[in-house]
Amino acid sequence: MNTCPCGTGLAYAECCGPIIDGTQNASSAEQLMRSRYTAYAKQDIEYIFSSLHPEYRKDFDEKSTRQWAKSSQWQNLEILDTSGGGEGDTEGTVEFIATFTEGGTRREHHELASFKKDEGRWYFVDGNPVAPKTVVREGAKVGRNDPCTCGSGRKFKKCCGANV
Repeated sequence: MNTCPCGTGLAYAECCGPIIDGTQNASSAEQLMRSRYTAYAKQDIEYIFSSLHPEYRKDFDEKSTRQWAKSSQWQNLEILDTSGGGEGDTEGTVEFIATFTEGGTRREHHELASFKKDEGRWYFVDGNPVAPKTVVREGAKVGRNDPCTCGSGRKFKKCCGANV
């Protein structure tokens, strides 16, 4: 079985294949997102362009899109959240992380993508990178010269902080 790169576990011919080859329209924003990821993995730049909303095609950079698709080994697509984008909707968003390797370095592309349905067909509109969440320390900061938190009575730097 030729498994679809989008991560559903289905065969390509039963998943994104019919959407990419134009015999079937995506039924949701998420399905279109999965097919676009698959198109990157299969380097189908024509589909990436045709699934872009017509109002946004003037800024499409075919050369850099093709280069990115070709120079990357696409490994995984993780859908984190969807809002709208169902069969009865006209707009939707999909938050996802696409994992790939480029130049020997593992990378993650985390994006909140916007989609729009026109005349019964879903299109990609725009994507915005999602910034990493700030880690907030829950406890008080322990200074190097403060007493160790383990209760030994020694300074933190000479006890539990010695290997930090």
